[in-house]
Amino acid sequence: MGRPVRIVLDTSAVIDPPSRNLDAELAVSAITMAELHYGVLVARDDAQRAARLHRLLVLEREFDPLPVDVAVAAAYGRLAAAVRLQGKTPRSRSLDLLIAATAVANDASLATRNPSDLADLASLVDIVAV
Repeated sequence: MGRPVRIVLDTSAVIDPPSRNLDAELAVSAITMAELHYGVLVARDDAQRAARLHRLLVLEREFDPLPVDVAVAAAYGRLAAAVRLQGKTPRSRSLDLLIAATAVANDASLATRNPSDLADLASLVDIVAV
């Protein structure tokens, strides 16, 4: 399969790429691709739709998205349970948790522009603020 994945980019880091070089092998989750497909379909106007579609097509050429498989499902269960144990509702964060679970299952860090959204999971996911 090649070199091991080192950093999974969450959707925020794909939409607004990091200005610094992460100096690692980068990957994206199939969940991020799903969010980007959705974004194209709900764009406010043709210009926004064209920009979003362009970003999506570039990413489809650049990445072979990591799938949601049994290992990701197990990691999601652990992350969602941790959120629930903290008195929060994981359901509203399910896509973010699935992306984080993809990083965990692939022994990778998670690069995000929204590190505070996952701060409660820092002991379970290596978070890289970008």
